[in-house]
Amino acid sequence: MALVASNDWLVASYFRQGKGDFLGPLLKRISGSVHSSARDWPFRFGVRVVQVRCGKHCICGCSACYSSSASVRKVVNTKAPSYTAQELKEALKMFKEGVADPRGLQKQKEEEALKDRFRPLEELKRDLAELDMLVETDVQIMHRLIAQFNSSSATVAERVKVLLELEYLVHQVDNAQNLVSMGGMKIVINALNCSDIELRENAAFVLGSAVSSNPSVQVEAVEGGALQKLLAILATPHPISVKKKALFAVAALLRHFPYAQGSFLKLGGMQVLVDLFQTPGGEGLRIRIITLIYDMIVEKELMSQSGLDQIPDSSHQERVRQYTQVTLLPVLAEQGWCRLVPELLASVEHDWREKALKTLLVMMPRCQDDFQENHALGHLLSDLQKQYRELARIERDLGEEDGYFREILTLVDTVATLNKVSE
Repeated sequence: MALVASNDWLVASYFRQGKGDFLGPLLKRISGSVHSSARDWPFRFGVRVVQVRCGKHCICGCSACYSSSASVRKVVNTKAPSYTAQELKEALKMFKEGVADPRGLQKQKEEEALKDRFRPLEELKRDLAELDMLVETDVQIMHRLIAQFNSSSATVAERVKVLLELEYLVHQVDNAQNLVSMGGMKIVINALNCSDIELRENAAFVLGSAVSSNPSVQVEAVEGGALQKLLAILATPHPISVKKKALFAVAALLRHFPYAQGSFLKLGGMQVLVDLFQTPGGEGLRIRIITLIYDMIVEKELMSQSGLDQIPDSSHQERVRQYTQVTLLPVLAEQGWCRLVPELLASVEHDWREKALKTLLVMMPRCQDDFQENHALGHLLSDLQKQYRELARIERDLGEEDGYFREILTLVDTVATLNKVSE
């Protein structure tokens, strides 16, 4: 058999007698047809079968074999891949015997290599199912942590670690409420009385995080005696770091909770803050105390104005009633805060001055006489006006018409004006 390949033709001349039934079935195996549809399948070695002719006998059974001329024009395309007759014979033999093409073997190897890079889906599903069995919910974690804290063999370091993990969890409202329901809040409150200072500090940290913006937990903490224990920490010798955490917990407990604010005043909380404000080395606590006082005054003022309830619900009237029982401004004036707050204006920190000025403004209805009698305050306000006018001018030159220093200057001018009204 002689074979010649071209761009569009594979011409086969088959001269052996009695074997005319071989090529047709072979082509059917390759293309599924030996007629004109043969043009539609790509020959494996880069050529296309269009027509098969034999010299005398019809091999494929199509009418194309009965052309007027039995001769075949042989055309070779030098640009197409060239194959010898022996190579084509071997290829046809491979088709007939079902031998795999080397390219197919290479593709199979690539597929196997790809499978090796990725794990089977069933194996992944099995591993994920095992992981689900190991995942703990937040409630389960808190149960485990509380059990570790209560363990008689737990060291101080281990208990401190438990408290830090709890503090992270109770920032979520639901987790804080779950801590109460599982008895964890009582454990935290009791830890405020521990002999170890580090445990007290971190217990106050957990408590402050749990009660922040969480009314139901605030109620549980106050009823559990947390306020008394926190004030005891603030009123007795402790490192500043411990007092900071205790003050944080007190502030979180009092905000938006008039019942706790009333209890705070009855327990002498403002006097405790007066002493803390004047503690040597406690300068970092001063701004925190002033911020708490300012927030409590503004909170009550907003509640007294119709439609400005920060948390509108059916208990609005009850909160209004509770706020009316919080006599904050008279207590502030009585315990010397009209004299203490202006001291912050001497600070070099702009944010301290800003907070002090805002607090002076909200205290003005009760402390105006004291402010006017404080000649040092008048001189200090005059100096601040000069300083902030210059800073505001620099801001304005830089293109900031309503910059930060301009806002502080407005506060200074307002306080100075109100302080001179009755002079």
